[in-house]
Amino acid sequence: MRFNHALLLKIGLGCLIVSGCVSSLGVSYAQSKNSRENNPHKAAVTVTGAGSSFAAPVYESWGEAAFPNINVHVNYQTIGSSAGQDQVMEGTIDFGASDKPMDEAGLKKAALYQFPTVMSGVVVIVNVPHIVKGTLQLDGPTLAGIYDGTITKWNDASILALNPGLKLPDDDIVPIHRADGSGTSYVFTSYLSQLSSEWKKQIGAGTLVEWPGGAGARGNDGIAALVKQTEGSIGYVEFSYATGNHLDVAKLKNHDGVFIAPTLESLSAASQAADWQNSPNFTVNLLDQAGPNAWPIVSATYALIPQKNINTAEGKGVKSFFQWGLSHGEELNSALGYVGLPHDVKMAILEKWPG
Repeated sequence: MRFNHALLLKIGLGCLIVSGCVSSLGVSYAQSKNSRENNPHKAAVTVTGAGSSFAAPVYESWGEAAFPNINVHVNYQTIGSSAGQDQVMEGTIDFGASDKPMDEAGLKKAALYQFPTVMSGVVVIVNVPHIVKGTLQLDGPTLAGIYDGTITKWNDASILALNPGLKLPDDDIVPIHRADGSGTSYVFTSYLSQLSSEWKKQIGAGTLVEWPGGAGARGNDGIAALVKQTEGSIGYVEFSYATGNHLDVAKLKNHDGVFIAPTLESLSAASQAADWQNSPNFTVNLLDQAGPNAWPIVSATYALIPQKNINTAEGKGVKSFFQWGLSHGEELNSALGYVGLPHDVKMAILEKWPG
């Protein structure tokens, strides 16, 4: 692999800085907690969820908006999808959140009910000097080459071929990836595996893969911050983190060969083409869906509920929270850059709720 490791030293301090970053999107848990503690009405129950940073802005905002209606405090902790799965299986939280769905065998063994809640896209963010924002165009195989270390310069022939007329600098590329177990990484590496046979064979998909090089940051907010401060860098984050931080987002070549920018409409176009009805536990593949207007990296995020707690006060509080979010959260979803589930999928989730 041909990564310029000396170049990465210049962002070492940045890696330390962003490990403490917090998202500027949605309502932070601290703000929500203060707001609810000042409310004269005592909550019926407090429930704790943890996991995906992809889902954090939605769950924090749902929790704040739902409180006056359901009288349930929601404490959501952003710890990454892998840790969210681990904690819900250990029984230390009331619901887990993961962008990588668990398989049928794992759900059965842990006695968990799993369902999607919202969808969004993973987008590619860049910090390339001297180019106009939103003009860079990339595709799946080229992204795989950047992240496996075979493409190391912004003016590499493969990138130039995708960007006729765009003057790209002879600068080193600094690929930035998640350092923690991440559902966003799972979605991104699944896309690379689907579009690049070499990536699939050499590295594959996972929440935590053996990255050939580059620099790591924790959380979507960590990658967003590190890309923003590092010239020549490239990273991947959930859609709302890019828009909320005003980052330069690359266009991607979709299944129909169209270079497209991520929007709520292009995310929705991918979900509309998916086969929800024939996907067990609603774990539909939304990657590289057909359609000229479809964004190629779309994924749902999933909640995990311990079935043994369904009839406890906390279990009922969790149900009230998600029932409110699925039924009334559309306006918040859109404002934060997420796409809600199709109506029939929402109804099926509530109908199949255990107990």
